[in-house]
Amino acid sequence: MIPEKEYLPKKEGGVRVAEGSRDEMSVIPMQPQEFEEFIEQAVNDHESALTGYARTYLHDLERSRDVVQDTFIRLCKQDPEKVRKYLKTWLFTVCRNRCLDVIRKDKRVEPLDEIRWQKVAGTESAPDEQAEYDEAVADVMRFMDRLSKNQKEVILLKFQQGMSYGEISDVTGLTSGNIGFLIHTGLKRLREMMPGKVKI
Repeated sequence: MIPEKEYLPKKEGGVRVAEGSRDEMSVIPMQPQEFEEFIEQAVNDHESALTGYARTYLHDLERSRDVVQDTFIRLCKQDPEKVRKYLKTWLFTVCRNRCLDVIRKDKRVEPLDEIRWQKVAGTESAPDEQAEYDEAVADVMRFMDRLSKNQKEVILLKFQQGMSYGEISDVTGLTSGNIGFLIHTGLKRLREMMPGKVKI
């Protein structure tokens, strides 16, 4: 699992090397405006997906938004050059850790079938298509509550968030082989419980 700090190899002291000047190790720190643009782009690209992911843990929209906000606050304290390449994985790792912190404090977990499986930001459907999608998602989520905790999590990360096995491994700490097995057995069980409806 990726820790929130210092999980990437150090590269040129965490700042960008000026083009054509690597031999002299001339470096250019990221300017304030560039940093703001980096954070803004990260929010635009990942806020919605992170909120949906947090809701699979917390089952509450406002608390999920608080966790996501805290995730981006923590991003603001990082060196952009150290997290840029693995930004999505870093964000989901921090978000997951914060959700688990909240759950530990509350000492309560609500049924997964009360959660709506949210779509990633930037996708929109016609009202009738969205209603059909929502109904199908609600059916799947009710049955997903019968899966193990790990099966549910890796399936959500794979098919809801579109993560690779490597990214899922970084977020959860599970091996790629274990992830593949969990996805395979989880989908197999879903197909058995929902004949003709699970076609992944």
